[in-house]
Amino acid sequence: MQVELLYHTPDPERAVATAARLCYAPVGASELMETMPDEKVRSVLGTILASGHHSTLEHASYTFAIDGVSRALTHQLVRHRLASFNQQSQRYVKYKDGLDVVTPETIAANEEASALFDDVVARTVETYQKLLELGVPAEDARYILPNAAETKIVVTMNIRELLHFFNVRCCNRAQWEIRDLAWKMLELARPTAPFIFAQAGPGCVRGACPEGKMTCGSPYPKAEG
Repeated sequence: MQVELLYHTPDPERAVATAARLCYAPVGASELMETMPDEKVRSVLGTILASGHHSTLEHASYTFAIDGVSRALTHQLVRHRLASFNQQSQRYVKYKDGLDVVTPETIAANEEASALFDDVVARTVETYQKLLELGVPAEDARYILPNAAETKIVVTMNIRELLHFFNVRCCNRAQWEIRDLAWKMLELARPTAPFIFAQAGPGCVRGACPEGKMTCGSPYPKAEG
């Protein structure tokens, strides 16, 4: 899995604080953006995060390039509806030279399971390529491709949605592949807005586990904030 932060709103914390402060300021947003002291930016952000008035977090966004993940992961990822996605198309991209797949560690670590997995993938790819040779359009031949098929996707989320994404997908109860992705994205985002993302992650980094009876029983260390 490769994750790259392609772009983010410049000075995202100041942008968010400016949007929030504008509601109560006699001056315009451009002046606030330029003149608001750093300590005031942090004060405003603290109020926003503590009060739950998170609409202003939507004024800053992040765009990530994600490669080498499975279709099983992206089926989960696109459920985050307040985001924008562009994914490599199996309708137009033909796998004439083979198909890269993501193999779960539980399968890779088991010799018999790994052999079964590799055999099914090999036969599926062979059948897929035969369908193409028979003139079946790629958009129809793709119906037999596995969830394990590697894909690429570009994702854009605003900070409000990112915090929600990290809350549910960094959790130990999240599926392992999307959990790995979420932590990689958080590692890239945190340095750009350290105050906002200081306590980002699963709910247990901020307090009690919100999963109730479904808790994993192994909370992450409490975040500093």
